[in-house]
Formats: sequence, structure tokens, C-alpha cells
Amino acid sequence: MFTFSVTAVRAVIMRGRIDAFLNGGFRNPHYGLAPGKDEKPGIWLVGDEGVYIMSNGKLAEGQQRPLVVYAEECDPKTNPEYWHYKRQYFGGDDGIDFLDAEMLVKLIAAAPAATHLTLAMTDDSVSITPICR
Repeated sequence: MFTFSVTAVRAVIMRGRIDAFLNGGFRNPHYGLAPGKDEKPGIWLVGDEGVYIMSNGKLAEGQQRPLVVYAEECDPKTNPEYWHYKRQYFGGDDGIDFLDAEMLVKLIAAAPAATHLTLAMTDDSVSITPICR
């Protein structure tokens, strides 16, 4: 399970929207294999060196980087066991899952007392649960 603050999720969504406005849209979640498909506001859940969410607005060439926020449990800077945690709950391979911004905004709005979102993964799905800490 991976935990992100609602504030961080909102910031990543907003950064993606700003980048898209300034730079011509959203990046393709299919690595360019399906141009024009699903290029919409969202965030990417990335398993790489740790697990993090990342904004998906197009970036100005060579001038910006997307906003990245690590899961509380899987940040290489704060958890020396991040690699084992990532392997157990995300898998050993790197990967990316696209999460629709509209769905996330509705989920957060439906749980106004929520301070965090938890994401749990199976082989074929991601479940998102708002929680209050």
C-alpha cells in the first residue's frame, strides 16, 4: 500500500494542468504508441527508484521537470528499506499506471475529511481509498 497526502495529489494534478496549458497539452500515457489517445489530465503512479506520483502535462523542452511526490512508505531519501517495500507492493519491475484526474478530484471531494489517499495494487488493478489521519 502507498500513501500520498491529498494536498500532494492536488498539487501534482495542478502542476500537470499548468504544464499542459503552457506547453500544448498532456503527455501520452501510452509511451507514444497510441498518439492522441487518453491525453488528458491525470497523474502517473510510477514504480522506479521508489514509488511516486508524477504530473503529466507536457514539459517545455529542456527547461522543466514534472512535479514528483514520493509515497510516504517508498521514498529513497527517507526509507532505507524502500527497495524491499517497492518490490513487495509494486513488484520488482519498473512500471507506470495512469490515474485520471477527474476521478481523483471526485474521490477527494466525496471525502472532504480525508487527508490522504492510499493506493493498493494487485496484478491487474489499483484501488484508491481516502483516509483521515
